[in-house]
Amino acid sequence: MAKISFSKTIRKWDASIIKCFKHIYIDFARIAIFVVYFWFGLLKAIDISPASPIVQALFDHTMGPFVSYGVFYSFFAIFEMTIGILFLIKGAERLALFLLALHLITTVLPLFLVPEATWQSIMIPTLEGQYIIKNILIIASAITIGASLKQTKKTKAQ
Repeated sequence: MAKISFSKTIRKWDASIIKCFKHIYIDFARIAIFVVYFWFGLLKAIDISPASPIVQALFDHTMGPFVSYGVFYSFFAIFEMTIGILFLIKGAERLALFLLALHLITTVLPLFLVPEATWQSIMIPTLEGQYIIKNILIIASAITIGASLKQTKKTKAQ
């Protein structure tokens, strides 16, 4: 009898936890992306980001001849903080997801353009490489948020 009661209690807890997750998962994903993007952008804005060397290395490989690093770095910091803020604003998700996609494309580039900073050897990332690879989790959260959006009227008609 105790075995059945324990099993029933576990199922009730399981159902309660799942119900709770269903109520909070989108808001939690939005807040998580905000925290990461705003925090990391703020660290860049006040020039204390541990990611600065990898950003500098990527900048040197790509944007160096076109704009000064200081201007680029300030813009990049503001860009990251803006992405974070947009995820908190209901109705701004599509713009936030678009900007996030642009950002993620640029952040994966060091894996290919600056391999000496991102790989110790084949399939063994450096700490910086791990920092970049963890963006897979951000992509998963962004997909979750995107999947929760309502289709626009024009999209539904097609």
